[in-house]
Amino acid sequence: MTQPHAARIAGILRAQRDQIISQWSQVIASTSRGRITTAELHSELTPIYDGIVARLDGGQSGLRDDQFVEARAMLAELSRNRARQGFSPSETAASVFALKQVVTDATAGDADTETVLGLLALSRLLDDLGLFTFETYAETRERIIAAQAEELLELSTPVVKLWDGIVAVPLVGTLDSARTQVVTEKLLETLVETGSEHAIIDITGVPSVDTQVAQHLLKTVVAARLMGAECIISGIRPQIAQTVVALGIEFGDIATKATLADALITALRSSGVVVARKAN
Repeated sequence: MTQPHAARIAGILRAQRDQIISQWSQVIASTSRGRITTAELHSELTPIYDGIVARLDGGQSGLRDDQFVEARAMLAELSRNRARQGFSPSETAASVFALKQVVTDATAGDADTETVLGLLALSRLLDDLGLFTFETYAETRERIIAAQAEELLELSTPVVKLWDGIVAVPLVGTLDSARTQVVTEKLLETLVETGSEHAIIDITGVPSVDTQVAQHLLKTVVAARLMGAECIISGIRPQIAQTVVALGIEFGDIATKATLADALITALRSSGVVVARKAN
């Protein structure tokens, strides 16, 4: 059953609908730094506003009410859009909370008890909506960050063809389990696509090699061997060589070279290609 104070504030919101929505849109637009127009805000906020009025008029509780399904969905979409547009969490939540001040100004002339109680009911509802907006924003940002991290991971592990039958994987940065999985998958895919029999894993850009990094490299080499390709690890700098010896890391029969150029010459010779300087 609808409570009198909720019905009272719902009636005020309904009577001043266009004015309040316009003012609400202008308040948010003034803090958006040009990232969204007043017209766009008006279009986004109108169904949410109507849902709030229906919620107050219906006298039900909770954001899961049937009367609030559409408005809640629109609010969730607004939160996702704000996350994609680069708004901060506080700016997104403030978009909802701004309605409090707009409605308070619109009802400044009504100081009776029912109106005050209605404003309190509206304030509680907007607090719940603000929390819902923040949670939706956070979930969207997490998904965006995860997707960007995956894209960067893909970009940071290219597999390039150096010669017929020879591919290389230049690694830059730390090599962890997740990245090793991407390196292995891309290397194996390239080996199948190109029919290459030799792969060079260049670690010139890897800052340090410890036991864990060595294990990741060995796993990649073993996976490539199962596909019929031999691997050469290049970029073994003096500091890395000393660390490998100090840690007692064994690369077994895996070929290692100081530079990518040395590794390429070794792979060419293994392929039966003779490299010689042209005589003057």
